[in-house]
Amino acid sequence: MSNESAAPKSLPLARVLVGVVAVVALVALGRQFGVFLDRFVEWVDGLGALGPIVFMLGYVAATVAFIPGSVLTLAAGAIFGLGQGVVYVMIGATTGASLAFLLARFVAREAIAQRVAGDPRFAAIDRAVGREGFKIVILLRLSPVFPFNMLNYGLGLTNVRFVDYVAASIGMLPGSLLYTYSGFVAGDIVRLTSETGPDRGPGYYAVVALGLL
Repeated sequence: MSNESAAPKSLPLARVLVGVVAVVALVALGRQFGVFLDRFVEWVDGLGALGPIVFMLGYVAATVAFIPGSVLTLAAGAIFGLGQGVVYVMIGATTGASLAFLLARFVAREAIAQRVAGDPRFAAIDRAVGREGFKIVILLRLSPVFPFNMLNYGLGLTNVRFVDYVAASIGMLPGSLLYTYSGFVAGDIVRLTSETGPDRGPGYYAVVALGLL
């Protein structure tokens, strides 16, 4: 009897451990690949027609791996311009955020929900998000207080519907527009001031844009 009762209890714990290990691995991976971000941006700039596809795939991978997307968003403006840059950023960010959400929901949600079910605070938040998912998620997206990458995984642990979660990605548009425009302007400034100077890659534009902000 004791062995049979212990088995079901060990299963949720194992799932929690798997989830924790996965998150730690993704963070470590993100830090490693962050070193190569500038090279990736310059490489994308030289790919021609394949550049947008590779950029969006890179943005998806960066989002899942906890790599901050601000530099990539700035670089999108420098490489592709404002209009196309915003479109590529939104596609990459929404796809990456959706994958992170699904990973959290199907890897860790059940185990974590069982452990915090007795906490009235979590239950209240979970119910609120379940009822007003779109409104709450879009407000969270509009707020600069909540880290984008962590929010993707955190919302996967709630009862928010996936459809509402994806639809609320529109809340990322203002920030994406701001950063892409900054990268676009920085790219123009660098191009105008370096006609007789050395060539600069998109990574340099991103750094200049950060300075403008």
